[in-house]
Amino acid sequence: MSMELYPLTFEPILKDRIWGGTKLESDLGKTNLPTRTTGESWELSAVEGDVSVVKNGAYAGKPLTELLEKFPTEVLGTKVHAQFGEQFPLLFKFLDAREDLSIQVHPNDELAKERHNSFGKTEMWYVMQADEGSRIIVGFNHASSADEYLKHLEDKNLIDILNQVPAEKGQVFFLETGTIHAIGAGIVIAEIQQTSDITYRIYDWDRVDANGKGRELHVEQALDAMNYNTTDTQKNYTQEPNKSNVMVDCPYFTTSYLPLDGSAGKTNDGSSFRVYICTDGAFSVEFDGQKHDFKKGDTVLVPAALQSFLLSGKATLLEISIS
Repeated sequence: MSMELYPLTFEPILKDRIWGGTKLESDLGKTNLPTRTTGESWELSAVEGDVSVVKNGAYAGKPLTELLEKFPTEVLGTKVHAQFGEQFPLLFKFLDAREDLSIQVHPNDELAKERHNSFGKTEMWYVMQADEGSRIIVGFNHASSADEYLKHLEDKNLIDILNQVPAEKGQVFFLETGTIHAIGAGIVIAEIQQTSDITYRIYDWDRVDANGKGRELHVEQALDAMNYNTTDTQKNYTQEPNKSNVMVDCPYFTTSYLPLDGSAGKTNDGSSFRVYICTDGAFSVEFDGQKHDFKKGDTVLVPAALQSFLLSGKATLLEISIS
């Protein structure tokens, strides 16, 4: 049985977070927020317990994992399937930080495999919206050490040795595993990451929930997961219209900035799927006489076997594949 090929969208998996707000609804059109503190929309996920379900077309109502079992090379691509089997290797999210997220770090593949039987969590952020005065916390502001880090953590002035960057729409941050980080209050982010939900929470601003209870911290686990050197995380990129302008190219994913104003023809060799995240405007995917329309806040999976299509419209797109 051959797969019916078309661009797939998925039901958002909405997550309540102590730091979340309502911009996923007001800015990105995510309806039926479970709470007024909804911090994350998992757009495309194969994380166990949080598997995305197809929203549109012939496979509506089917979980992503079922499609991967039936049509692994058609969805993933020959190269991705050879590398990952029937696992979908990436996780795509939108985040609305009404308050500061915890200061945290993610382990690398080796540590995550050993401790959690999981992938590590290399990730990147694209800033979709930033309130005036908001900031990103990313990396140390000088070469540090475990001793210095623990001393500042104990004295509750960890922020003094961390790098704080004023946030602006369009910024890109690439966070290799081991990079200490936090998204600051007042920011909406598109996040692309390895399929992993392993986070070592280091400091949570002494927050407590309605019952006076703080969230679990993972200070000891973070110690040998951390990179204590300074890191160059912010990425500059070109913005040529109707072209794929590479922002991040790493072993786990390649993400390009595609400012669409008119049309852009796309062909691929079937080795990898493509995902398009619409961060502004509206666009269509056209092929074989079909036209599928999408808008800001949509995340679209183009199966690898759909090897020729046209993007048209006026939109800002992030284009992701595995090279």
